Amino acid sequence: MDWFNETGYPFMMFTPQHLIPLACIALLILLLYRFRKPLRQDAPVRAIRIGLVLLLLVFEALLYGWYIYYGQFSLEASLPLQLCSIGYLLTIVMLLFPSYRLYEFLYFAGIGGALQALLTPAAILSGFPHFTYFYFFIGHGAIVWVALYMTWVHGYRPTLRSIGRVLLALNVLLAVIVPVNLATGGNYMFVARKPPGPSLLDYLGPWPWYLLSLEAVAAAVFILLYLPFIRRRSSRQ
Repeated sequence: MDWFNETGYPFMMFTPQHLIPLACIALLILLLYRFRKPLRQDAPVRAIRIGLVLLLLVFEALLYGWYIYYGQFSLEASLPLQLCSIGYLLTIVMLLFPSYRLYEFLYFAGIGGALQALLTPAAILSGFPHFTYFYFFIGHGAIVWVALYMTWVHGYRPTLRSIGRVLLALNVLLAVIVPVNLATGGNYMFVARKPPGPSLLDYLGPWPWYLLSLEAVAAAVFILLYLPFIRRRSSRQ
């Protein structure tokens, strides 16, 4: 099998090629929580941040190298303007230049979007063992892992106001993405139409009404992600 093949391989949800990487991501998150205190030392912090940045940059370069080598790059589908593509790039920036505003976005929009993509990989380009398969799971897993890493190791914490700021940021982003879709014929952030594969959007009504439903779902998911911090504050009172 060709790891850098032009056409890739079939992918089927909820088979071993889907469940095994989900289990690996869950294990890495559990290990992160278990060893969160030792990881706060300077040497592990630097090693993790530099290692992850290099890994993510290599896979991003591979993706665009693959696009260009096989003539598959297009303005319609290859720009990094999906929510998780934006989260992927912001994860790299966050590791290099920690910022609370970036953390807010990654914790709510990053985790919320990446978890949905991991559970229903509608945008995955190929199945195992193509490199885009590893790119998908490493990239989405890294978004979740780094947001939790900044929470448990670096001590960042979201606030209730963070939810409003992130929802506002998503709508500002939406206002940018819509004209890009119109100009390129693309479907970035799936606002022009639903993805071809099964996804959460299938349960949110037809276009364009699912966009309104998605706003409510995003707010509900963000509140769920904030609940652990409400409980923690209550226990301290």
